[in-house]
Amino acid sequence: MYGFILNEMEKKEFEYLLKREMEELILDLNSRNIDHVVKRAMRERYQLLFRLFKRFADKSECMKYIPSKYFSSHLG
Repeated sequence: MYGFILNEMEKKEFEYLLKREMEELILDLNSRNIDHVVKRAMRERYQLLFRLFKRFADKSECMKYIPSKYFSSHLG
């Protein structure tokens, strides 16, 4: 287990970076041009980022990025 200390400004910046990365993955997961093997790796990355995000963000923010909303069977 690792730990690190962040001040409020750094916490907000970390949240921002995680949200931007998750949003980028959501857009890519909706693309039909990306192979299903690549999408599987992208879903794994999204889940890892979401677990990190849950540690920092409040519940209402987390609800916007729940993985099950974006990983339906049609995403492939």
